[in-house]
Amino acid sequence: MNLKLATALVATALAGTVMAQSESNQVTLHGSIQSDIIMPENDSKIGTEPTSDDVLTNTYLDLNLSSKYIDAGARLEYLEHPLQGFEPDFKGWGVPHVYVKAKAPGVEITMGDYYEQFGSGFILRTYEERSLGIDNSLRGMRVRLDAIKGVNLKALAGIQRRYWDWDTKSVIYGADAEINIDEYNKSMRDNNTTWMIGGSWVLKNESKEDINVPGTNFALNMPKYVNAFDFRTRFQKQNFSILAEYAMKSEDPSFDNGYTFHKGNAVFLSASYSKTGMSALIQAKRSEDMAFRSQRSMHGVSAFVNNMPAFAYQHTYSLAALYPYATQYGKNDGTTLVPGEWAFQGEFAYTFKRKTALGGKYGTKVKLNMSHIRGLDYTAKDKFHKSTIGTDGYKSDFFGMSDDIYYQDINVQVEKKFTKDFKLNLMYMNQRYNQEVVEGHGGTIKSNIFVAEGKYQFSKKMTLRAEAQYLNTKHESGDWWYGLLELSVLPNFMFTVSDMYGKPYVNGTYQDKEHYYMGSVTYNKGAHRLMAGYGRTRAGYNCSGGVCRWVPANKGVQVSYNYTF
Repeated sequence: MNLKLATALVATALAGTVMAQSESNQVTLHGSIQSDIIMPENDSKIGTEPTSDDVLTNTYLDLNLSSKYIDAGARLEYLEHPLQGFEPDFKGWGVPHVYVKAKAPGVEITMGDYYEQFGSGFILRTYEERSLGIDNSLRGMRVRLDAIKGVNLKALAGIQRRYWDWDTKSVIYGADAEINIDEYNKSMRDNNTTWMIGGSWVLKNESKEDINVPGTNFALNMPKYVNAFDFRTRFQKQNFSILAEYAMKSEDPSFDNGYTFHKGNAVFLSASYSKTGMSALIQAKRSEDMAFRSQRSMHGVSAFVNNMPAFAYQHTYSLAALYPYATQYGKNDGTTLVPGEWAFQGEFAYTFKRKTALGGKYGTKVKLNMSHIRGLDYTAKDKFHKSTIGTDGYKSDFFGMSDDIYYQDINVQVEKKFTKDFKLNLMYMNQRYNQEVVEGHGGTIKSNIFVAEGKYQFSKKMTLRAEAQYLNTKHESGDWWYGLLELSVLPNFMFTVSDMYGKPYVNGTYQDKEHYYMGSVTYNKGAHRLMAGYGRTRAGYNCSGGVCRWVPANKGVQVSYNYTF
């Protein structure tokens, strides 16, 4: 970390806070503490990874000062002995996040570390997701302006964080503008109609790097500048809304695309309708070669400037989330090309009214969701072997789709309250998961998943929740079972026991079935939350927003503490 910069920012923050206090006499301190701890045990049956550390922890302390004109904050991270599954560079500790923010009517200026998103994030999204080990914040300066009626402007410049380093060889510049047309049209406002038009630009200025074509002494002439643009519009009239967005990226040879000189693009359409008791959503997205990193030679989950959201339902049930989908930005392993994807998602929800045949006494809610993702129709040069590094790589048919289905999920959920004390949720899901494309091994896993969740309230203070799940497949991964009991005793305690039963994936093969048992106690007191548990956790992917991190199997005592103030 740049200690001089951090020291200067902290000093500026303190000076600004003192000034703000003298002017307004209203300075507030708020923040949070989060600490996740595991005391690991070796378990060869489920394939735990050996570690020499007796205690592993990811711990964060956020402190923020707020006043009328100036905000300031810093974050301490202790990751010297991180939880399993994070990249080696994740390890470390220090104060990597410091900022000072000046505020006035119509303007906001941030110096230091900040997060930002333009549009849907296709060309810029910096954010923190601790469960995945992602923090791709920018360090520099950002200006937001909304002094003009109906117009929102942003401009920024900075270097990107990658774990405990900041990429000084690459500088990110960006600008974003959104105009709300309805602010200038009284008739639109009177008819509950809004219309936004927006555009964004991002420039990556990256120092040249010598990348040699395999088998030769020829070094590629890497572009110093990579430009990305995004155009979008959102129209909403009463209950109906439609969003259209287009993004494009200039030639950006990188590890992700085999260092080919190919331009990227993404198209996104979304339409929704909602009213009391009913909602509908349909979305379509085509993306091609949209992996956009501040460091072209990087791989894994770090150094991304943008984020391409997955068009797959974000399941919370354990077996439904056993095989989650990761967005295919565009990648090349030297023999197989996955330049992008076509993705479709539709969702329909309807609530049958109370005191009807299907609604019963308390009403019944039914939700249907479908996700379908498949490859692009492309022609690769020389079957896209490594010899194609430095070429255009491939050509594609914009509207064409390949026969390869990457992911498909059709699920129906029913939520029914039978009495004032008992509620039952049921779900059936048919899933198709291309393990070869997403994980790089295996074939397509076709499965049927059944879930039943019941909740019974004994009293105002005591509630029992139970889950029973079953995943059926003919794939070598085999069937899985899952059960859970959770007793909540307000206002302080929650007791949970669960068990998952199936074949662990160890050393490249599926083993005999094992139980993944877990028991925990959670205590809540005001803003404090403490959880302590013991058991096994299955190896698998942890995903959020289309980004996934491999989490190895683990066993041991787990402790989690959260405090917000």
